[in-house]
Amino acid sequence: MEFTAKQIADFIGGRVEGNEQTTIHTFTKIEEGKEGAITFLSNPKYAHYIYDTEASIVLVNDDLQLEHPVKATLIRVPNAYECVAKLMQMYAQSLPKKTGIDPLAFVSESAKIGQDVYIGPFTYVGEGVTIGDGTRIFPNVTIYDGCQIGKNVTIHAGAVIGADGFGFAPNQEGYEKIPQLGIVIIEDDVEIGANTCIDRSTMGQTIIHKGVKLDNLIQVAHNCEIGENTVMSAQAGMAGSTKIGGWCMVGGQAGFSGHIKIADKTFIGAQAGVISNTKGDGEQLIGSPAIDPKVFFKAQAVVKRLPDMYRQIAQLQREIDAMKEKMNIEF
Repeated sequence: MEFTAKQIADFIGGRVEGNEQTTIHTFTKIEEGKEGAITFLSNPKYAHYIYDTEASIVLVNDDLQLEHPVKATLIRVPNAYECVAKLMQMYAQSLPKKTGIDPLAFVSESAKIGQDVYIGPFTYVGEGVTIGDGTRIFPNVTIYDGCQIGKNVTIHAGAVIGADGFGFAPNQEGYEKIPQLGIVIIEDDVEIGANTCIDRSTMGQTIIHKGVKLDNLIQVAHNCEIGENTVMSAQAGMAGSTKIGGWCMVGGQAGFSGHIKIADKTFIGAQAGVISNTKGDGEQLIGSPAIDPKVFFKAQAVVKRLPDMYRQIAQLQREIDAMKEKMNIEF
């Protein structure tokens, strides 16, 4: 399918600079632009590419100031990144979608499968599982008994939903397993990345609320809860009974100790280690243990000076020792 610059601008509420009849049929990165493709510029680091890109159309922010003429047709919008995402969603929705259960998948006879569901090859769906309408489950996903999956959920390859939580009680002979008798509930419009694991609860439910987006290789332990529209980057991990609020943003490799509560709209930096409850909406935390960014950067400035400070202290100690020896005084 081809679209003109005018059609695209009308759809996203943009303003065309150049030939309104320029057509495109695909997407590209600005540094790899080619004829017939649309791209975007939102990060200033890539601004120099706009003068040489071969892309036919470039989405740019309204406030972009050009230093030289450009070959491409521009479409100015308030937020180029958001607009290209909107266009890509429209394009993805126009593509044919797979539905049905692949003959190589195993689905228990007691599972309840909604309409327009896709279940890929080598997927396992256990007894009593419920899967809502429009959900897509890619190859090699495992969904254990009793788990509930909402509508329009996407679960990428290799994810495991409902494995036992990590529950063991120490005794004189080693460790005794604590039965994990609960389930996992995944609400509507959730996306779960490849090889992410969400453990069933000891009792009750591990809950992923509506609109949550989880990246690849994330660990969600038993009895955890993630609030609506929270997003979490790859390799983050949650210990048991952690509760994360809604609209939070969690960076890659962040870790959460168990039995803590993270308030709504908390922003957790990459590799942060969160060990206690957070204070309130809008808080930002980085580092391990996680602290306010201003405090963290002040501390890091001191850390960089530690070798010099150590040498200065050692020199002062030598001078003090020399003075004590000379004066024959013990302090």
